[in-house]
Amino acid sequence: MLSILAGALEPSAGTVDRTGGVRVGWVPQRPAYYDRLTARENLELFARLEGERDPRAAAERLLAQFDVPADRPALTLSVGNRQRLNVAVALLGSPRVLLLDEPTASLDPGQRRRLWETVAVVREGGGAVVFATQNLEELDLYATRVAVLHRGRLRFAGAVDEYERVHAEEVFS
Repeated sequence: MLSILAGALEPSAGTVDRTGGVRVGWVPQRPAYYDRLTARENLELFARLEGERDPRAAAERLLAQFDVPADRPALTLSVGNRQRLNVAVALLGSPRVLLLDEPTASLDPGQRRRLWETVAVVREGGGAVVFATQNLEELDLYATRVAVLHRGRLRFAGAVDEYERVHAEEVFS
């Protein structure tokens, strides 16, 4: 679903309407950058593609914000650093919609906290955040609405408190 919302895949049915050219930032499960480039080079490249006024400054800001080693090829970064770079790339261009696919799977507790603080800035600025997670604690802490897809079908859509009252066998049967 997130790949369709991000525009990476075409829907087999229905449409996705991006009224007004809304900027979408996407953090796919598999990183979306170039392994041979350094973190700085990746951020500067994608900053140019996103139309940032000062690509170098944007790259430096995100490198500092996410504490990513700047001058090592992305391929040599740890799993957690690669995920932080993946999130940083998605934030270029000041997206109004942020799509996150298992964003904290490889992050330590401190980095998880920083990620959710950054995501809150998008939401507080009037943007929307959609994330896929298997971490029910994150669901309780950061979600306001839940959609459950099971075998390609929408099995539940509603508020988090409604989801908590529904039994798993009702949703996943």
